[in-house]
Amino acid sequence: MLSLPSWKCPEWTLNASQVNTSSPEFIEEWQKRIRELQGAVMVASCVQILVGFSGLIGFLLHFIGPLTIAPTISLVALPLFDSAGNDAGIHWGISFLTVFLIVLFSQYLRNIAVPVPVYGREKKCHTSKFYLFQVFPVLLALCISWLFCFVLTVTNTFPVAPTAYGYQARTDTKSNVLSQAPWFRFPYPGQWGLPTVSLAGVFGIIAGVISSMVESVGDYYACARLVGAPPPPKHAINRGIGIEGLGCLLAGAWGTGNGTTSYSENVGALGITRFCTSSCSQILPFWPRLDHRGKDEVGVSQLTLCSEASSGKRLWDATETRM
Repeated sequence: MLSLPSWKCPEWTLNASQVNTSSPEFIEEWQKRIRELQGAVMVASCVQILVGFSGLIGFLLHFIGPLTIAPTISLVALPLFDSAGNDAGIHWGISFLTVFLIVLFSQYLRNIAVPVPVYGREKKCHTSKFYLFQVFPVLLALCISWLFCFVLTVTNTFPVAPTAYGYQARTDTKSNVLSQAPWFRFPYPGQWGLPTVSLAGVFGIIAGVISSMVESVGDYYACARLVGAPPPPKHAINRGIGIEGLGCLLAGAWGTGNGTTSYSENVGALGITRFCTSSCSQILPFWPRLDHRGKDEVGVSQLTLCSEASSGKRLWDATETRM
């Protein structure tokens, strides 16, 4: 949408070194684009809400199959190769190091347990097994790569000249961002002004919404298959698409510049980490989980498919699917 000639950036904004980002003229240039995107996202999200909560997506499942989902997800993902290649091309050595560490942690060290100190009511302070490489392979790889870049930056191994290859791999190239950012900021609806709506923008975002809905259906089934759960029923898919549309509506109102949807890359992360338990968002991953019934084993990936009594207490004879 923003690639249309009417939204082409003015010539005086192309040279970043000569632009005063705090000037009212520059602020208005980017805020009016955000307002246009806001309006298009909010209108298009109403279409997704209607399709989801009306049950239409459940009816369309008769026509949405692997031959429909696979090309859609591929077409959505293919444009990301340019961004990934450009970002990785900043320094191919660091990029390959990060990929190597992710593969090493997620595929070869995943079953190695790391002893960590924990505290429990019965055993008080003791050590317990934590599958660190299984739960945090991506995060660990990123942290190690960043620390490696930090060492190379401090020792000036990376070039100091901004135009030299490898300069962007330095950890101090954007250090001023932290000093300039406010400590607290509270976003609110309409923070960039009153959203604007154009026909071209709305139809462009609706096309993205349609592909997003098809992709989300594939993500739902992929998640269910990865965790060993049964395929999601139609009413669950209807609710999921409707809630995604509601999230897009709120995102448009707040002016985030994007919508909300299920992310295929997160499904891939689920397959890498094999960590999909709902309790990880309620209990710290290094804390002994009560549903292990005294086992000193934490951080093991599992999806608990169980029933609860009317009091909310978990039934111990429920089935657990371990990944």
